[in-house]
Amino acid sequence: MSQTKKGTIEKKWISFGILMLGAGTIYKLGFLKDAFYVPMQEFMGLSHTQIGTAMSIAGLISTFGFLASIYLTDRVSKKIMIPLSLISICVCGIWLSTFPSYPVFLFIYCLLAVCADMLYWPTMLKTVRLLGNEDEQGRMFGIMEAGRGLMDTVIAFGALGIFSAMGSTATGLKMAILFYSVVPGIIGIVMYFLLEPDAAPDANTAKVSDSQQTDASNANKRAWEGVMRALKNKNIWLVSFNVFFVYSVYCGLTYFIPFLEEAYALPAAMVGVYGIINQYGLKMLGGPVGGFITDKVLHSATKYLQIAFVIVGVILAVFSLLPHQSMGIFLGMAITLCISACVYSMRAIFFAPMDEVHVPREITGSAMSMGSFIGYLPGAFMYAVYGGILDKFDGLTGYRIVYIIMAVFAAGGFLLSTYILKTIKQGK
Repeated sequence: MSQTKKGTIEKKWISFGILMLGAGTIYKLGFLKDAFYVPMQEFMGLSHTQIGTAMSIAGLISTFGFLASIYLTDRVSKKIMIPLSLISICVCGIWLSTFPSYPVFLFIYCLLAVCADMLYWPTMLKTVRLLGNEDEQGRMFGIMEAGRGLMDTVIAFGALGIFSAMGSTATGLKMAILFYSVVPGIIGIVMYFLLEPDAAPDANTAKVSDSQQTDASNANKRAWEGVMRALKNKNIWLVSFNVFFVYSVYCGLTYFIPFLEEAYALPAAMVGVYGIINQYGLKMLGGPVGGFITDKVLHSATKYLQIAFVIVGVILAVFSLLPHQSMGIFLGMAITLCISACVYSMRAIFFAPMDEVHVPREITGSAMSMGSFIGYLPGAFMYAVYGGILDKFDGLTGYRIVYIIMAVFAAGGFLLSTYILKTIKQGK
């Protein structure tokens, strides 16, 4: 292997690792409920509906943030976007640690959504896709999800350890929030010095005329052309709505945590541990498994999603009908963790079909932003829907309804995946 090629490969994986560090920490505050759902209710005075509403309003802001990022991602360098987003997250977290009033709490969650979903996430997806070739997409996204899971788990257990060491009190929760804030801030500062600016376009690819626009005008024009090409590409829409169905199911995983506490009387300490394993630890398992099966076994991310939708839908439908009052706690935990692992394997590769349907690489930023805009749209309303159902229907009834809705989304994803596979076959 030549020295130049070796250096290129090393540079590729260093860039990948840096992105993974940020991806594993930037959502900790926005998804505080993953490990601290019950403490948020107890010490911050929040109900199911209030937590769900905060998540959904933040999701709505994310939706418009993804829309704006369709333009920004191909216009602003990752060297600016990524550090800015992480440092801003740090500032918002310090504010959140003061336990503000609910309206201010909502406002902070909106700011967190802007920083994570408009500034960071599409830029990260674009960079990961361009780092790998067509045959590496499943593995690249799978490893990214696994790395995120590792970072998620380490940071979350660190915060939970701080919370427990301080007696699981309100002060402990504040210190855990501050911990969640400082880590991305430090990573953001480090990233500014390690990331390289986006490569400038080759000036020789276009003729230079006397009426040539300024560099900024040309960049604006290219970004806008990328947006229009993405909007006119049917395949981007299909992949985006497949992400939509996966994410609709994913939103429901949050409610496995209070479900186990209510149905099986899971101890408070175990609730936090389960939440970390369910929301973070399984990324380490699901990501590589989904990527490996996609690239090495099925050779199709869409085919993997089609099969996984069937598995998840059937298990959810059956689980909603089980007699949980007479079941053992470990069986309930095992089933919910299996569902979560499968969904995480789907999340790891649900953007990989962008290469499978031959989305042009020069509009990758616009395609990933559009896919994020549509795909993560359920975050704008499903948390409020699920939370509202649980507050309206007491006991296990509300959870059964939530699981049935999740199964319906899985069925919709199966049908769409089948159609995408047919479209790919026709294209070939």
